[in-house]
Amino acid sequence: MSHNRVVTLLQKLRFDNRFTGSLPSDDVGGSVPRQVNGACFSRVAPANVANPALVSHSSEVAELLGISPEAVYDQSFADVMSGNRLLEGMDSHAMCYGGHQFGNWAGQLGDGRAIALGEVLDVNGDHQMLQLKGAGPTPYSRSADGLAVLRSSVREFLCSEAMHHLGVPTTRALSLVTTGDKVVRDMLYNGNPQPEPGAIVCRVAPSFVRFGNFEIFASRGDHETLRTLADFVVESEFPHLNSPNADKYVALLREVCERTAEMVVHWLRIGFVHGVMNTDNMSILGLTIDYGPYGWLDNYDPHWTPNTTDAQQRRYRFGNQPSVAHWNLLQLANALYPLVGEVEPLEEALEHYSQHFEKSWSTMMAAKLGLPSLADPRDSELAESVLTLLQSVETDMTIFWRELANVDCSGSSELLERGSPLLRAVYNVNAMTVEQSKAFHDFADGWAIRQRDLNVPIGERTTLMNQTNPKYVLRNYMAQLAIDEAEQGDFGLIAELLELVRSPYADQPDKERFYSLRPEWARTRVGCSQLSCSS
Repeated sequence: MSHNRVVTLLQKLRFDNRFTGSLPSDDVGGSVPRQVNGACFSRVAPANVANPALVSHSSEVAELLGISPEAVYDQSFADVMSGNRLLEGMDSHAMCYGGHQFGNWAGQLGDGRAIALGEVLDVNGDHQMLQLKGAGPTPYSRSADGLAVLRSSVREFLCSEAMHHLGVPTTRALSLVTTGDKVVRDMLYNGNPQPEPGAIVCRVAPSFVRFGNFEIFASRGDHETLRTLADFVVESEFPHLNSPNADKYVALLREVCERTAEMVVHWLRIGFVHGVMNTDNMSILGLTIDYGPYGWLDNYDPHWTPNTTDAQQRRYRFGNQPSVAHWNLLQLANALYPLVGEVEPLEEALEHYSQHFEKSWSTMMAAKLGLPSLADPRDSELAESVLTLLQSVETDMTIFWRELANVDCSGSSELLERGSPLLRAVYNVNAMTVEQSKAFHDFADGWAIRQRDLNVPIGERTTLMNQTNPKYVLRNYMAQLAIDEAEQGDFGLIAELLELVRSPYADQPDKERFYSLRPEWARTRVGCSQLSCSS
């Protein structure tokens, strides 16, 4: 197929740019860093790159957007997804927003290294914003270059798709493209900058609006732009909430609370830690957004954070994510207050977060345990005891929950045999005390007794549990191995991991090596244990 023919196929993408067509724009051109007032975005073109080359893509996202396989594998696709070529109908821009970072107001932030190409109508007629991360400087880049390196781009690309297939609300990733350029980064912020290969991820979501988009205008007293933005978000993303009065802003907050609670419960279900839950990284749609120093719990530790910047405060540790989400929603409520003028309705909407979170968390934990609910005190006690057990000795969270379905529930099983599947999740079984070992067997026995009481068919119970407890997650060490090979020009492991994470709940006999305890070498290695925000 000719190059021009493929370009024509890509040009069949139907752009309908509601965001830039409906909201006030920055009247200053270019990417010179500046404070942008009274505008929701700045028009800016992606920087040209030396030699764009496609590394990987999500066939599901391409299909959703109506992009054919033949178009994906032509050079013109890499040209477009690197920003080197803009198609007719694109309206490239960077958003203006502020945010609270680690609990402190940071003022204007904005898309410092992300440039949206525009909104495409997908095959279902829904809007999808295409956004290039690492596409060059914008007015919001401050002193940075707006670029991204291969290692962070590999992580973002794989994690976006892994989270989607795990059933977690998330932005998607269409493509991963190397640029042929070198980008200088100080990975550990220790005064040792090094050139690294550059890359760009094309992210896809119905909207990339964040809590911080509202905060910036409220902080400046720009209530006119705040109202314009809020009305646009309601009309475009929450049309069922639309009304002629301020009730719609309260209803908006209430629904965002509900969606955020659902998202965080999913994080807790699979052992995911976002790492940077700043308000500028919180999606108004309740999507997981901005994959920086994230991580999955290998051993179950509620105090673990993957973010080196947060190593002392541990504000964004695994177990603190529900309360941080609530705090962030409070900041959104404060930003919406000028449009409502009353505190009480906003407080009632915020209370909905706690109520919905508790209900959703209880439903989730019951499913993980293979129980109908936690309404019975015996079942809520099992839920409490399992979290205590997981912390009693270094225990792999993913393997423990997956193996729980393999515990023999029959009355004939010996006690010491019953708990043996759970011990596969313990990092150092030989170092366990008698009491620690007994606790695992006692829990398995108590769980089995309860299952016999319920008398749910084993197939039905196992199916429920295996649909809730994934067998495979994108552990940091796995992504790091793929990065190591990619930096040497070998992208095979990226392709293999993408295939793995597409079916995280299924037994994949040829991928069994990824269903194992974190290797000892990964315990302290950079990129496997903790990461910085450097990209």
